[in-house]
Amino acid sequence: MPSDRAFAHGAKGPRPPFGRAGIEAILPHRDPFVLIDEVLELEPGRHVLARKTVRQDEWYLAGHFPGRPVMPGVLIVEAMAQTGAIAVLAEEENRGRLAFFAGIDDCRFKRVVEPGDELELACSLERVRGPIGRGRATAKVRGSLVARGLLTFAVER
Repeated sequence: MPSDRAFAHGAKGPRPPFGRAGIEAILPHRDPFVLIDEVLELEPGRHVLARKTVRQDEWYLAGHFPGRPVMPGVLIVEAMAQTGAIAVLAEEENRGRLAFFAGIDDCRFKRVVEPGDELELACSLERVRGPIGRGRATAKVRGSLVARGLLTFAVER
């Protein structure tokens, strides 16, 4: 089980692995819209690896689709974006700020995500200039690619 070390005065932030408390110390998102469960690796400003277990009782599955529940593609993209936001907002100069989704390019979906699947979400930042940056993100299940895309973000100053 991950530890939930929150930011301590003067600390650089939680160290992986960490769960919900550490995630909420970095991201402004709250239930029901936190779409990652655990951060496994973190290099602020560079790279992050996170995990999301898709549970049978997820709020979106009842209507998407009755009798054949699958995680909506837009929520997979949002989970990738939240993962990337961890890398951006964990940086000292961005702590307490908001990172807005500014664009997505080259997004592809390769398979469906069902209840019981464990998403492995990764994002590597490729370029950051001022408040604007780009990161290459992937989502995998059991090592098989689910989705990928190039995410653009803007940090509110």
